[in-house]
Amino acid sequence: MAETSSMGVWRAPELLARMTPRVELYFPGSGYKWAYHLVRLALALVFVVAGAAKISDPKAFAVLISHYGLVPDFLLAPAAVGLPLAEILLGLGLAGDIKGSLAGVSALIVLFLFVLWFGILKGLDVDCGCFSTRELAEHAGLRAALYRDFGFAAMAAFLYGCRFAWRKNSLP
Repeated sequence: MAETSSMGVWRAPELLARMTPRVELYFPGSGYKWAYHLVRLALALVFVVAGAAKISDPKAFAVLISHYGLVPDFLLAPAAVGLPLAEILLGLGLAGDIKGSLAGVSALIVLFLFVLWFGILKGLDVDCGCFSTRELAEHAGLRAALYRDFGFAAMAAFLYGCRFAWRKNSLP
């Protein structure tokens, strides 16, 4: 039978909290705080550096975006400025652990994964434009960028896992 408080009200959240096992096996409460902060700051730095590199030459970045054929011509200039600004602001937000910044960074990672996957499927031989406008000569192309972005997605998943575990472990 369900427990009731002294007022006769069913206390489902308290029962659920007692029945739910703690998640300390994978993300121990305080043991992973240093890793959480290290991964969070590393991912933030990646986004700030990538955004700064792109915003330094928005015309070249607009040309790179146009090669994918996903953005209409009249939106190329706003996208070439807005996307790097979003990267910088979300990176700074993530560095400060501001609410919503991890969600924004994760959304950008998903967007980047989609665009890179699209470019690979289309057989495009273009620069991914991830960190500079002249990246193709220095890296192995879109496939390497896709694998790198999967690493960034894993970093974001780790941050979400830590947050989930800490929230679960803070229940009574």
